[in-house]
Amino acid sequence: MQLVKSAGKKGERSRQTRRRILQAAYELFVDQGYGATTLQGVAERAGVAVQTIYFAFGNKPSLLKELVDVTIAGDDEPVPTLQRAWFLDAVAADTAEAQLRAHVRGTCEVLQRVAPIMDVLRAAGGQDPSLAGLWQQDSDPRLEVQTAAARSLLAKPGARARLSVEDAADVLFGLLSPELYLLFVRDRGWTPERWQQWAYDTLHAQLCD
Repeated sequence: MQLVKSAGKKGERSRQTRRRILQAAYELFVDQGYGATTLQGVAERAGVAVQTIYFAFGNKPSLLKELVDVTIAGDDEPVPTLQRAWFLDAVAADTAEAQLRAHVRGTCEVLQRVAPIMDVLRAAGGQDPSLAGLWQQDSDPRLEVQTAAARSLLAKPGARARLSVEDAADVLFGLLSPELYLLFVRDRGWTPERWQQWAYDTLHAQLCD
């Protein structure tokens, strides 16, 4: 029993260390940019040895990838967006309007976390070509999420008639993008709450009767 407890405590300490490293990396990448951020700087901010970062993440590109993945999810649990509670609650709504409101609210929470780091990622791609290979996938995960949301929404009372799943997914994909969120919240000074209400109103006019 003592061995099990020790292993559990050691595993929890390891998770806490990873979280400190990721938080430090988030702060430095956003404040300084990808190129100016060093693993030594991340280690100092996190209060660990730089060798710990190499052991846990490998290198700077891998650290950035892990950071993006965890920031999108909101935690380090291996649960995809389509199985996250906020998404499942939204698609379980009885009407198209209720689903849309819950979907926009959940997406806004994700964007508040991820939009700043997406800016870092775009800039980093021009500095480190190896980053491109870390996200090679057959399809865009964000489009998959919006397509699943569109398919569910259009099957509910209150959805606009004669609207295809593809068109509805494109509207969700475009209006709920990190780029548009940053344009309004960062560049134009909107609050996240104002953006959320605008996104809902705009999408409601497009997708609901």
